[in-house]
Amino acid sequence: MDTNYLKTFLAVAQSKSFSVAAEQVHLTQPAVSKRINQLEGELGLKLFDRIGRQVSLTEAGEVFQLRARQLINELEQTLSDIQSLEEEAGGTLSLGISHHLGLHRMPPMLREFSQKNPKVNLDIEFMDSEKAHEEVLRGDIEMAAITFASEPSDKISSLLLWKDHLCFVIAKEHELASRKNIGLKLLSQHPCLLPSMATYTGRIIRNCFEQEQLSLSPVLNTNYMETLARMTEIGLGWSVVPETLADHPDLIKLDVPVSLSRDLGVIYNNRRTQTRAAKAFLEHLKQAQI
Repeated sequence: MDTNYLKTFLAVAQSKSFSVAAEQVHLTQPAVSKRINQLEGELGLKLFDRIGRQVSLTEAGEVFQLRARQLINELEQTLSDIQSLEEEAGGTLSLGISHHLGLHRMPPMLREFSQKNPKVNLDIEFMDSEKAHEEVLRGDIEMAAITFASEPSDKISSLLLWKDHLCFVIAKEHELASRKNIGLKLLSQHPCLLPSMATYTGRIIRNCFEQEQLSLSPVLNTNYMETLARMTEIGLGWSVVPETLADHPDLIKLDVPVSLSRDLGVIYNNRRTQTRAAKAFLEHLKQAQI
């Protein structure tokens, strides 16, 4: 239903005159009459009684007048909301964050973003990178701060924030702690504590050993890097942890001639229309890169 017809109807209902209404909506009287006739035809109801020069609303016209006003008000409010989309960001941003990023990388950025965008409500859920990737892919959450998948999807766009170097570590008292130039073969012969092989980080480590045709039998698998670091400190075996966790007084970085790293950053579904909050968050992250 054309909103211009609704406005014409309201002008006639308020003025109780087709000629006066024509002046208000800048149309000829025949054009106003035509619009009203078309409205009545579309509704299948008579909206006005025309007795001589007197115009009055029918019972159906009274009901329609109330609804027409509501529709026009709702439309104007909607247009106002749309026009304000380019103004200050607001609303809710659903964000998945991996546990490691949530503890060691994202807090300063989230704090600064919240200070600059007080009208944005951050709906944060901590989860494994793999789960967050799937939820972004399905559109269940708007974006996620995670370890990037090794196999990209054409539906996923990403913003790289950190190249996270991974370190081979051992407890200070372990027999390997004082060894130099430790090879992967020697490591494979000792107990280890590693991320689950179902995780992106676990696959990076596994692939490194598989390329040398070496197998691993971890005594502990967990998705929590902090747990790996703490269990390594007490001497359960060697491990591979992010550099943010390797600098601990009870850990020694092993001298292994292998360079491992993972990409950390934010992903979002490029098939989903971004909210103002999401656009503002991405822009904030891009500024933080400079």
